Amino acid sequence: MSELQTQISGLRALVKKIKSYEEAVGLIYWDMRTGLPKKGVEGRSEVVGVLSGEMFRLSVSDEMGGYLDYLDREDRLAQLSAIDRKIVRECRKEYDRSKKIPPEKFEAYVVLTSQSESVWEEAKDKADYAMFQPYLEKIVETNLEFIELWGYEGHKYNTLLDMYELGMTVDKLDALFGALREKLVPLVAAIQASPNKLDTSFLDQNFAKETQRSFNHHILREMGYDFEAGRLDETVHPFATGLNPGDVRITTKFVENDLLTALFGTIHEGGHALYEQNISSELLGTNLCTGTSMGIHESQSRFWENMVGRSRSFWRRYMGELQQTFSGQLDNVTAEDFYRAINEAKPSLIRIEADELTYNLHIMIRYEIEKALFSGAVKAADLPGFWNAKYKEYLGVEPSNDEEGVLQDVHWSGGSFGYFPSYSLGNMYAAQIRHTLMKEMPDFDDKIEKGELAPIKEWLTEKVYQHGKLLDPAEIIRNVTGEPLNPDYLVAYLEEKYKDIYKL
Repeated sequence: MSELQTQISGLRALVKKIKSYEEAVGLIYWDMRTGLPKKGVEGRSEVVGVLSGEMFRLSVSDEMGGYLDYLDREDRLAQLSAIDRKIVRECRKEYDRSKKIPPEKFEAYVVLTSQSESVWEEAKDKADYAMFQPYLEKIVETNLEFIELWGYEGHKYNTLLDMYELGMTVDKLDALFGALREKLVPLVAAIQASPNKLDTSFLDQNFAKETQRSFNHHILREMGYDFEAGRLDETVHPFATGLNPGDVRITTKFVENDLLTALFGTIHEGGHALYEQNISSELLGTNLCTGTSMGIHESQSRFWENMVGRSRSFWRRYMGELQQTFSGQLDNVTAEDFYRAINEAKPSLIRIEADELTYNLHIMIRYEIEKALFSGAVKAADLPGFWNAKYKEYLGVEPSNDEEGVLQDVHWSGGSFGYFPSYSLGNMYAAQIRHTLMKEMPDFDDKIEKGELAPIKEWLTEKVYQHGKLLDPAEIIRNVTGEPLNPDYLVAYLEEKYKDIYKL
């Protein structure tokens, strides 16, 4: 074996070891969110801290540095496969960033966020922001310290954005969101003024939780979710955990008097899971065996949730099964009635329950808040009032308590600042990908109406899923659609859909 092969094999072995720690930590996080006894939180958080600390030390070890010093040269990179080149580059990026953080500070931060997520759950349940505020203050403070160590260009928030969407900046997002806001706000206003109101009264009834669970399992199977490589559980806030392609777990939130929360939460997380379950086996055990960015990841969850799950064709296929499942509750509701009802557009308080049109305004609010936090324009102590004022400004509604306001999302408790814009980026990516898919698959809607979802999943696997992190988000969207990210496709999609629904 040549020295080059010895070095790349050594790096791959080290990366696989780090991935093993990562998988163990991911499994513990899943347990903490789904069933850990309350008294076990503190001890388990320390376990997560120790394992994460060890994983961190390996990523910045002299061994890692030695491999990168040898391999990260243009002449040697040119001799490696595309996969190995990308492994080296991802390791270099992580090494250079992490090397600047003292290991004990990183471990303390992991313990803090682990504890914070459990405190957030209790605070949310009690609608008591004051319980959560001290944790959030420490998380923001630590992130600001990290940003100073990592370095930044322009806005401090840019460093956090780049961690979820490579190359994303405040300037780029301001332009993208500005273009969206310019077109969507008048559309929302036109719908509000329209005399064509939708009948949603048949949704106002109790739907047994276990019956919901059964139907959700059925829809996941129809999408192509592999239950031999995953499971569906219940949590306060839905999420997906991709431990490896053979173990991708999702959760949803069941509400007895709301059929839609769990249903579309499940489809959304199922979209994430299809991505993770269908990454190429060639990438197993590497740092490329995951989605390329949160924007591309969210494009898949939003695609399946909205562009498939909330489509007219989908309910022409599945309305009969829904009626059979909830016998006697929806017998007089047509597929068209149901389609229109589930796409009602109106200002609301809760992001995960928002309609497809106003959803982006929820994301813009969180983006504005995070920008303000990291520029110093607002403090954690001010967030409830700042949050409520933004909702009044953007959506014309105001939370009555912190549970339906500033505490509604789990993200900040885990330190996921810079993540929220991924949802709207995902909507943009999804609309652009859908446009290309429909050109290459002209019978797209017919396939959905026949319940033939497998060809859609296979097309997405070929174009997106199999590549994992081998390709950057900009490469994915250009390879699939032939052009860079363009918000006009989302605007066109939403205008066509909602003008039809509301007869504008």
